[in-house]
Amino acid sequence: MQRRGHLTVDTDFGGWELPGGGWDEPRMDALLSAHDDLIVSGTVDNQGRFYDRFHHVVLLSAPLPVLLRRVTDRANPYGRTPGQRAEIAEYVRTVEPLLRRGATVELDGRRPVADLADAIERLVTAPDAR
Repeated sequence: MQRRGHLTVDTDFGGWELPGGGWDEPRMDALLSAHDDLIVSGTVDNQGRFYDRFHHVVLLSAPLPVLLRRVTDRANPYGRTPGQRAEIAEYVRTVEPLLRRGATVELDGRRPVADLADAIERLVTAPDAR
């Protein structure tokens, strides 16, 4: 979305996530207070505390076999060991339903990246998004 000119923050980078697995809440509060047109990505334990501050909460989902195939093919080494693959399966079983309950929109992650970006851009630019 950044390539399309939108302000974005990927909370997997830049110190947004604290050692306990949650966002740095004062920092996230300051970020959200400063920007109404921001796209935030990341999944953390305390993200639900901020849901009322987001216009949309989007869940990108895909079936477990697709996720496991993707982690095998990417540069990031996480997901290649049997233990990590079991951990991913457990997250799909236990965490994804929680994320789905909090989401306002679910998109099929098997769609081409450009289609997903188009869908997100429509959410961001819709008249009711601001």
